[in-house]
Amino acid sequence: MVFSINLVDEVALIALKAHITYDSQGILATNWSTKSSYCSWYGISCNAPQQRVSAINLSNMGLQGTIVPQVGNLSFLVSLDLSNNYFHASLPKDIGKILLSFVYFIGKCKELQQLNLFNNKLVGSIPEAICNLSKLEELYLGNNQLTGEIPKIFSHLRNLKILSLRMNNLTGSIPATIFNISSLLKISLSYNSLSGSLPMDMCNTNPKLKELNLTSNHLSGKIPTGLGQCTKLQGISLSYNEFTGSIPRAIGNLVELQSLSLRNNSLTGEIPQSLFKISSLRFLRLGENNLVGILPTGMGYDLPKLEMIDLSINQFKGEIPSSLSHCRQLRGLSLSLNQFTGGIPQAIGSLSNLEEVYLAYNNLAGGIPREIGNLSNLNSLQLGSCGISGPIPPEIFNISSLQMIDLTDNSLHGSLPMDICKHLHNLQGLYLSFNQLSGQLPTTLSLCGQLLSLSLWGIGNIPNELGNLINLQNLKLSVNNLTGIIPEAIFNISKLQTLLLAQNHFSGSLPSSIGTQLPDLEGLAIGANEFSGIIPMSISNMSELTVLDIWANFFTGDVPKDLGNLRRLEFLNLGFNQLTDEHSTSEVGFLTSLTNCKFLRRLWIEDNPLKGILPNSLGNLSISLESFDASACQFKGTIPTGIGNLINLIDLRLNDNDLTGLIPISFGHLQKLQWFAISGNRIHGSIPSVLCHLRNLGYLDLSSNKLSGTIPGCFGNLTALRNISLHSNGLASEIPSSLWTLRDLLVLNLSSNFLNCQLPLEVGNMKSLLVLDLSKNQFSGNIPSTISLLQNLLQLYLSHNKLQGHMPPNFGALVSLEYLDLSGNNFSGTIPTSLEALKYLKYLNVSFNKLQGEIPNRGPFANFTAESFISNLALCGAPRFQVMACEKDARRNTKSLLLKCIVPLSVSLSTMILVVLFTLWKRRQTESESPVQVDLLLPRMHRLISHQELLYATSYFGEENLIGKGSLGMVYKGVLSDGLIVAVKVFNLELHGAFKSFEVECEVMRNIRHRNLAKIISSCSNLDFKALVLEYMPNESLEKWLYSHNYCLDFIQRLKIMIDVASGLEYLHHDYSNPVVHCDLKPSNVLLDDDMVAHISDFGIAKLLMGSEFMKRTKTLGTIGYMAPEYGSEGIVSTKCDTYSYGIILMEIFVRKKPTDEMFVEELTLKSWVESSANNIMEVIDANLLTEEDESFALKQACFSSIMTLALDCTIEPPEKRINMKDVVARLKKILNQIVDVRTP
Repeated sequence: MVFSINLVDEVALIALKAHITYDSQGILATNWSTKSSYCSWYGISCNAPQQRVSAINLSNMGLQGTIVPQVGNLSFLVSLDLSNNYFHASLPKDIGKILLSFVYFIGKCKELQQLNLFNNKLVGSIPEAICNLSKLEELYLGNNQLTGEIPKIFSHLRNLKILSLRMNNLTGSIPATIFNISSLLKISLSYNSLSGSLPMDMCNTNPKLKELNLTSNHLSGKIPTGLGQCTKLQGISLSYNEFTGSIPRAIGNLVELQSLSLRNNSLTGEIPQSLFKISSLRFLRLGENNLVGILPTGMGYDLPKLEMIDLSINQFKGEIPSSLSHCRQLRGLSLSLNQFTGGIPQAIGSLSNLEEVYLAYNNLAGGIPREIGNLSNLNSLQLGSCGISGPIPPEIFNISSLQMIDLTDNSLHGSLPMDICKHLHNLQGLYLSFNQLSGQLPTTLSLCGQLLSLSLWGIGNIPNELGNLINLQNLKLSVNNLTGIIPEAIFNISKLQTLLLAQNHFSGSLPSSIGTQLPDLEGLAIGANEFSGIIPMSISNMSELTVLDIWANFFTGDVPKDLGNLRRLEFLNLGFNQLTDEHSTSEVGFLTSLTNCKFLRRLWIEDNPLKGILPNSLGNLSISLESFDASACQFKGTIPTGIGNLINLIDLRLNDNDLTGLIPISFGHLQKLQWFAISGNRIHGSIPSVLCHLRNLGYLDLSSNKLSGTIPGCFGNLTALRNISLHSNGLASEIPSSLWTLRDLLVLNLSSNFLNCQLPLEVGNMKSLLVLDLSKNQFSGNIPSTISLLQNLLQLYLSHNKLQGHMPPNFGALVSLEYLDLSGNNFSGTIPTSLEALKYLKYLNVSFNKLQGEIPNRGPFANFTAESFISNLALCGAPRFQVMACEKDARRNTKSLLLKCIVPLSVSLSTMILVVLFTLWKRRQTESESPVQVDLLLPRMHRLISHQELLYATSYFGEENLIGKGSLGMVYKGVLSDGLIVAVKVFNLELHGAFKSFEVECEVMRNIRHRNLAKIISSCSNLDFKALVLEYMPNESLEKWLYSHNYCLDFIQRLKIMIDVASGLEYLHHDYSNPVVHCDLKPSNVLLDDDMVAHISDFGIAKLLMGSEFMKRTKTLGTIGYMAPEYGSEGIVSTKCDTYSYGIILMEIFVRKKPTDEMFVEELTLKSWVESSANNIMEVIDANLLTEEDESFALKQACFSSIMTLALDCTIEPPEKRINMKDVVARLKKILNQIVDVRTP
């Protein structure tokens, strides 16, 4: 049967309709009917003479289905536009054939000029048959899931003008033949995984090219110098690639260029002067490179059309050119994170179109120009941490368009204008903290009605009028000198999510209805004030609360028994108040209610007169609990055995109570415990050997109890121990020999027991020891000579024992010694003159011994009194010692002289030589005002910072400056002498691995520089102090943002954070001189800066892969849940381990479930849960991210599915099959652009 030509077209269209499985608007179902001519159908155009289909336009209709091969039969088709739909499967191979055979039909598409399949769900490779469409002028295949390489025979499309393949998964290099198509006007290949370099002569045959967009690929090599020959170019975008070398000078020849974007590459050198001569230039984006140099003073004279200049995150120096004022069209100025000096040019104030100014993190000087107040269109002014000083010009507060003002961390002074918000009706964020502002908070802040976040610095009272800020979500007034009572109106701001008022002088009580007034509150921190009264019962109604911190106030009354209603609570700090419990003679009730708080991680109730008995229900507290401090609460009864169920406990403090009974055997289950203190109680019995199961234990304090028996010999196996305090008990027998093998032990206090052995030579093994207290025991024998090897020893107490013999003459080798007490023993002989060399010795007591001879008179002895020497046999010396004068009798025989003078003199001389050598060595090591220089660890460009400066910067490491606790130490916020705000990571040298971790972190971070890695500013290293000084991250960790309910990350924020993390790993794995394996990637090690840019931190157990190494073995393990299987079981680390950890975090951030969540038991893991829910993502995705009512539901659902597929590719077994981080970055960037790009070709 032979069909007419018209029937062929109709059949092809009906076939296309039949394969459309979903028509969101129902148009085709009703309109495409054979009862009417197909030329009248929706989206169909026909040519006049033959009435054949010449164009199909079904774009933006939400259609789902497949593209059928019959489309190839439409031989008169000129344009096919199916963009912005959901067509899936592969491109039909027949679409571009000149002769198409399909069943009975033969047709041609030789007339096709436009093919637009942008933004569908097409998969597979690009069929080479497309290249047979010889008349094709426009090809749009972007935003699909196409893979493979770009066909080399694309060069056959001699009439092609537009080639758009962006946002796919294309790989391989860009065929050089593409650049031979002389008709091309636009090339868009962005957001793929293309690699290789660009041909240097790419513009030889491309005279008409106007746009070149290759953003977000893996292109490398140098930017072609031949670009200067594409003289018609208007747009060049090569951002987010791996280009190196300098910017070609020839680009300055492109006189029609309007946009040049080279962000996020590895470009070096200076910006060619010729770029600043392109008068047509509108957008110049060169941020995130390694560009250097000084900007030319006249750079603005020849850029009259410039709208945006981004030079952020480079290494530019010099002053900001005032000639920028000639760029009258400028809307955005971003120069943050450079090394600019000088002042902010006043002339900037003449740029009336300026909307955004970013100058943060520079080394500027001077004040904020008043002329900034002339920028009537300004919406964002960010000058944080840029070094400015002086008053804030009041004119700034007249800019009604402002939405964000961030002036934090500078040296601004003066007071704020009382009418500050008179004109700021659009302001959403005002950040002025960490300056030197004075004066009271203006009452007119209430006029900033759109404020969402307010962070201020001031004195006096909080104005009542602040309560009128009904949209306020975050109020941060911590660390000020504010006084008075919190206005009731503040508690009426129902949208408040964070209320931070800590470290002020506030007084008064909390309103009884606070729990109903602030229903959305997630964080309440009012510690270190002068609040009093009771904790309102209504606080238990704050269902969103994750942080409740009221420490160091004067609260009284019973702790509310219903605090367990705070189901989201993660941190509860009631410490240092006068709180009680209604069950003061029985089990403490409110602790039992807290078993409902399944997210609780820190529970601090110390220094309250709670009394009562600790309930065994403590064992039912959150399995996530990491820290429990119930010290000094007057608790009675026994220690609950149920505490042994809290297997994630790291810190347990029950000291200074009235607890009795035995140490529970169940404590052996606390495998993660690092700090264990039960001192100052009435615990009896022996020390259980199960404590030896606590392999991570670093601090052990069992002192001031009634323990008896022996010290367990297995303590010698606890190599992480840094502090052992067992004093004031009834321990007997000998010190186990294994204890002396703890080479990293810092403090050993066994005083006031009944220990009765001789001190062994092995005491000299403990070379890290700082304090050794064996006083008030029954030790006998001599002091071993090896004690002189303890050159770090600061305090030595051996008093009130049965020691005898001479004081070791080599005591002078203890060059760090500050306190020495040998009183109440049976020492004889003389006091060694070598002690005169101990320049740090502050205290000496050798009284109640049998010493004789002259008391030394030099060195530290010049400061000692008679109390140090009383009740000895025959000491003599200076009158101030209240002993007899030494005889100067020359009538002694020669033999006596030799025996009593010359021999000791020779011994003394030898000793003095040793002392001098040790003193010189110690002087280099412990000079009080300067740290040991770590030039071998960190390059000299890092600023040297002394221990003393860090003490001043952190208020002597005060609790108020504590911003984090890690496995090996604490992190404090500090302000250096030059005003720079930093994070100081202090390593707890009592803990196992701290020394090694410090060295590793210095070694790894000495040369790395990447925007997504935590920046190390300096280090400070003395014998007893190790610290790293890091860039301060005001938004803290990703973990906080995921699980603190006063914070919320939207879909795009989470995706951008994971792109940042992936970029950092990509640099460590592929771009650093030797691959670096982080080994402990987890949300708490991902820090967020002011702009929510993620930075990977904590390289304490990282591994460098040297030379040809691709893996190592280690005994140091990362964090459970995030470790790759081969790492956890065999200790094998490679870059694939980081990829696995990254995949776990990628799942976690979008489902908001930790891999250690209590739901994951037996065979169910986070990975298997996600994998099993592939067909029903609503079961796993964080409910805050996606609902079926979301207007972008389908798009977000598809993106989430792609993200989870990627996460599973990161965690696949075996490790060799895991994706590399370069490909991870590319795939995520493509997903990001699917969401944020306008859905147009």
